[in-house]
Amino acid sequence: MITIIKKEIKISKELLSKIEWACTFSKTTPKIINGTLRIIKKTNLAYVEPHRVIINDKLYLFFNEHDYFYIDNLKNKYPLKNLKKFLK
Repeated sequence: MITIIKKEIKISKELLSKIEWACTFSKTTPKIINGTLRIIKKTNLAYVEPHRVIINDKLYLFFNEHDYFYIDNLKNKYPLKNLKKFLK
């Protein structure tokens, strides 16, 4: 039997302030869903699920301590400094 342990990861205050700062320019309110750490018990396998932020019905993915964000999936990678441009 496979047992998966889920542990919630809180979004860092620094990342949260960057997201809220970018949203103030587009006059939107982000809906933030914290990421999780998923560990398969009795193995050395783990997966970090990104923080999901929904802004204007579009999904943005963020990781703590990263300078990039993703749109819709992990293939579309953009610098965090360009977030404001995508929210216009």
